[in-house]
Amino acid sequence: MGVWGYIIPIVTLIVGAVGGFFGGVFYLRKQLERMQSDPEMIQKMAKQMGYNLNKQQMQRAQHMMKNQKAPRR
Repeated sequence: MGVWGYIIPIVTLIVGAVGGFFGGVFYLRKQLERMQSDPEMIQKMAKQMGYNLNKQQMQRAQHMMKNQKAPRR
């Protein structure tokens, strides 16, 4: 087991971590985009967090999510 026995696992770990991070960010952005147009998803998320939103609060949450566009780099 030479030098490559140490380098390959370390490089694989780094590539996997970076790939997993960007994959997670992509997935989260897609979920947030779908949530903007689906009030049931917002309601479900709020219930999971322990909140029960009424109609006015739901509209305000949708409005805030639509106005909060993440800047693309």
